[in-house]
Amino acid sequence: MNKKLLLAEDDPNLGLLLQDYLQLKGKFDVVLSKDGDEGLRQFTKEQFDLVILDVMMPKKDGFTLGKEIRKINPNVPIIFATAKGMMEDKAAAFDLGGDDYITKPFRIEELLLRINALLKRVANQDKKEEEKPTKFTIGKYYFDFSMQLISIGEQQQKLSTKEAELLRLLCLKQNTVLTREEALLNIWHD
Repeated sequence: MNKKLLLAEDDPNLGLLLQDYLQLKGKFDVVLSKDGDEGLRQFTKEQFDLVILDVMMPKKDGFTLGKEIRKINPNVPIIFATAKGMMEDKAAAFDLGGDDYITKPFRIEELLLRINALLKRVANQDKKEEEKPTKFTIGKYYFDFSMQLISIGEQQQKLSTKEAELLRLLCLKQNTVLTREEALLNIWHD
C-alpha cells in the first residue's frame, strides 16, 4: 500500500507539479490542500504518513498549521518547504517540531530524497520500538505494557497511556538513573 502524504501549498502550479511528481516517481498518494485551513481539515479526516507544508499560505500559515498538526499527532514527520530562508524561520520550524526544512526554489528530486529518508527513519524507529520488550516482572508485580496493565496476584490496575509509557521506560532503564529531562523527551516529547 502506498504511503499517504499531505501537501499544503497555496501556489496551484507548484502544488500540482509536486503532487504529480510525488505520485508518479515516489509512488505516494498525495492529498493537496490550497491553504492552511483546508490542510488542517484534511489532516483531521485522514491518516497521513508525512506532511509537507508551505509556510506562507492564506488563512493559516504553515507554522501555525504545523503546531496544530503536532498537537493531533506528535509523531508524523513534517517537512517545511518554503521561500523563507532566514535562520530565524528555520529555527522556528524546528522548534515547533519540524523534521526537515527545504528552501524554495529546490530541485524536486531533492524533496523526494528527503521524504524517503524521513520515512525510512520513521520505519526504523517503529521497528526498534517493536523490538523492545512489552512484558516485565518487577518484584511481585507483573506489568504488561501493551495492555497497559499492572498486576500483583489477582489484583489488576489499568494504567493511563502516559503511566504505562513511564513505567515501561523505568523498566527498560533498570538500575540506571532516569533524569526528568530524559523522561520528558521520551514520553512527553518536550
